[in-house]
Amino acid sequence: MISLGIESTAHTLGIGIIDSNGKEYSDVKSSYMPPFGEGIHPREAARHHSNKASFLIKGALKEAKLKPTDLKLISFSRGPGMGPCLRTGAVIARSLSGFYNIPLVGVNHVVSHIEIGKMLTKAKDPVILMVSGGTTQISSHVDDHYTIFGETLDISIGNCFDKFSREVGIHDPNNPWPGPVFDKVAAKGKKYFELPYSVKGMSVSFSGLLTAAIRLVKEEGVSIENAAYSLQETALSMLTEIAERAIAHTRAMELLVVGGFARNKRFQSMLQEICDDWNLKMHICPYRYASDNGTMIAWGGILQYKAAGSLKPEESLVLPDWRSDEVKIIW
Repeated sequence: MISLGIESTAHTLGIGIIDSNGKEYSDVKSSYMPPFGEGIHPREAARHHSNKASFLIKGALKEAKLKPTDLKLISFSRGPGMGPCLRTGAVIARSLSGFYNIPLVGVNHVVSHIEIGKMLTKAKDPVILMVSGGTTQISSHVDDHYTIFGETLDISIGNCFDKFSREVGIHDPNNPWPGPVFDKVAAKGKKYFELPYSVKGMSVSFSGLLTAAIRLVKEEGVSIENAAYSLQETALSMLTEIAERAIAHTRAMELLVVGGFARNKRFQSMLQEICDDWNLKMHICPYRYASDNGTMIAWGGILQYKAAGSLKPEESLVLPDWRSDEVKIIW
């Protein structure tokens, strides 16, 4: 079974094609670039997705050397995400499904991140750390759901670093998010300044930390490099602590890190230390599929379709607030 997946939850429109054996045929994407110093404008991002959809779908099929009639499933991100962006992806998916008479499946974006990570790394029963621009949570498969042990109580780790970067002028003209440039700036920091450390059980809070880090630069004259370094060390220490708590709670033998922030090298080194202490294996989702992409949606669609069948168009409304622990994992 060959599935085409459409990812459109935020700034990226991704089209990916994969089959039920895990063979990857193509993965293409295009990202909305917000104006300098600004975040994502949902309606502008949705307009970008609409304008790029035909080009990307044709490109994915050409790269895969497939015709639309070779597809056996159309999968799309149903949520969580930005409403206008999700609706644009859903319309594209319904149009393809209806025109070519191909079954339609809507999948949870976070669960798809987890499932592509598990498939690619061969992780069996890991503690899962999902870290991205929109989500920060730690979970594990319990019975027939991904049970969330802890999560952000306000903003995500990616959003925290992005907002700090915009406020102090860290910018990457080639990417819609400043994460990789932020990492380079933080790596130049030499002096640590104490910042609020907020861990509550296995949940975290980043908003106070963000405000204090911005204040270091704007009110206390601390260099951007040292403030970024202090912000990174504090935030990542918080996440490492809750990861270790989840490991101790579950006695898991594996840790799987998924989401775009999984690419942060400093974070990986911190997590590796606790994995060594607990004698467990750490899996990092391959970088190409760590950030938002269509292939993870295509794979999630295959799992969902095999377990529960397809959606009727009238059942395919988007779910912007759809939590991963609301999805029944029956595959």
